Amino acid sequence: MIERYEAESFLTLAEELHFGRTAERLRVSTARVSQTIRKLERRVGAALFERTSRRVELTPLGRRLADELGPAWEAVGAALQGAVEAGRGLSGSLRVAYAGAAAGQLLVGVAELFRERAPGCEVLLREARMTETVRWLREDEADLCLVPLPVPGPGIACGPVLVREARMLAVPAGHLLDRPDGASAADLAAVPVVRLPDGAPVEPQQEAPAPGPAAETVAEALTLVAAGQGVLPVGAHTRRYYPRPDVAYVPLHGAPPLEWALIRRDGDPAARVRAFTEAAADLVADGR
Repeated sequence: MIERYEAESFLTLAEELHFGRTAERLRVSTARVSQTIRKLERRVGAALFERTSRRVELTPLGRRLADELGPAWEAVGAALQGAVEAGRGLSGSLRVAYAGAAAGQLLVGVAELFRERAPGCEVLLREARMTETVRWLREDEADLCLVPLPVPGPGIACGPVLVREARMLAVPAGHLLDRPDGASAADLAAVPVVRLPDGAPVEPQQEAPAPGPAAETVAEALTLVAAGQGVLPVGAHTRRYYPRPDVAYVPLHGAPPLEWALIRRDGDPAARVRAFTEAAADLVADGR
């Protein structure tokens, strides 16, 4: 049987055809590579490389061995990696839900980075309504959800804040609050505020808001705003993802920033859940 270090030395030298570069890739000395190849050739009983002062070339026998051994060695490595990933819980599938277009775009980047780190785990992205995210987690229809904070209810754990953005106020175009200096949180006490499901980013008021109509989605809420039935506190990203000629977005002063995070069921998370959360934090930290 061929030893691991022998196979790696032979296949690397067959690719590089240079002892020095092979030693650099394997992080060993040139002498170690030379000794390993000579030992392998003694076992085979014939030369695998032709060596001169100017070049290194495979012999016909060496080429045959490289062609047959290379794919087999890759298969061994893939099998071992698959076993490692399965042992660590990084195989199978990971169901990640999100609420809103901006969250979906962020998750596309996170999923790409995660797949590089855990190629044996499939990522399934699903869009959910705000009312569905916590239910999906509790009913085991999703493993993670990217949503705005805070998230109500027990049994839900929250990861690190991934995005922090300024609050804005969606008002009908031409409304009294449609002004360059924006509005204050106190202004919300004097106007109807469109209500979104629990967990949606609509709670920065310093005083009790005037009751307004209820909506199931942000798009529906903005339609109610455009119809003059109320105003809606939103995150700054809404200007980009929900532009409308009949809705103006103005700064909302005195309101805390809107924060987004990955949430999951409480308890010790699976390895793939931890790995995806780490990938999300790394992606944001790198500013990708």
